[in-house]
Parts: sequence; C-alpha cells; structure tokens
Amino acid sequence: MNGSPEDLKFAADRMLGRLVKWLRVIGQDVIYGPHLTGYGLIRAARRENRLILTRDRRLKKKQPPEFILIESDHYADQLLQVIETCHLKPLRNLFSRCLVCNTPLQPKAKDWVKEIVPPYVFSTQQRFFWCFQCQRVYWPATHHQRILEQLVSLGLC
Repeated sequence: MNGSPEDLKFAADRMLGRLVKWLRVIGQDVIYGPHLTGYGLIRAARRENRLILTRDRRLKKKQPPEFILIESDHYADQLLQVIETCHLKPLRNLFSRCLVCNTPLQPKAKDWVKEIVPPYVFSTQQRFFWCFQCQRVYWPATHHQRILEQLVSLGLC
C-alpha cells in the first residue's frame, strides 16, 4: 500500500456493507453504495485515490488501481484482513465518522442537541457528536460499549 495507514481511503464494493460499517466505526474513510461496482468502483477509486475493497474476483481483469480481494464472507474476518493488510490502528479514531454517510463527526454542546435527542438521552448523556451531512446525532451510550466488546473479542483492544 502506498502512503501511511492514516492517509488511506477506501472504496468498497456493494457486497461489503457490514465491513464498511465496522471500518467507519474505527474511523476509516470508506465510500460505499450501489453505484460502486465494476467500472464505477474503479473510476471512484482512481478519482479519489482510494484503495479498493472487493469480493469480486473478476475485478482484476478490468485493470483496477490497487485493491484488496476480501477473502471471507464474515465481517469479522474481513475487518481483521483489512486491519492487518493495511496496518491500521483501530482505536486511533474510534467513533469519529458517521456510520451512514462517512462524514467526519463534529462535537456538539449538550444544549445544542436538546431539541433533537430524546429527553432521556439528554438527561443521561454529556457528550454528543453531529454529522452535518445527514443531520444525525451520536452519543456514547450502551451501543458504544457493545461495539468495544466486539472489538475486544476480535483481539483489537
């Protein structure tokens, strides 16, 4: 791979949705969608200098830029393959990207989210993060703990 692990950006084919979510959880910049297949995937990767993640063994015939052929059907094995191959540090930027649209999250003051989040969440949480692209608000609650537990079970923490 060219460049440092911190500079890597990925383009994932449509067969890798669960892997994409987990890569975003660990803070990786990953584009994904139904338009990213075959030559669309190759064009996007070239245009944005992204490393392709694919399960499509035929992609090699299309002369793509650098890519990783994802071997397993299981997201945990896929995640481990990408982390090991690219020498990623999975805890460095944990929970820093929107899981839906890939945009970097911005911290928001508690008062700012008062009208957006449920009252219970507002009363029990102190830290909030906002995606300016898709307008989602995130906060570190029990789902963060479950995600961390899964990362521990994979040997990443």
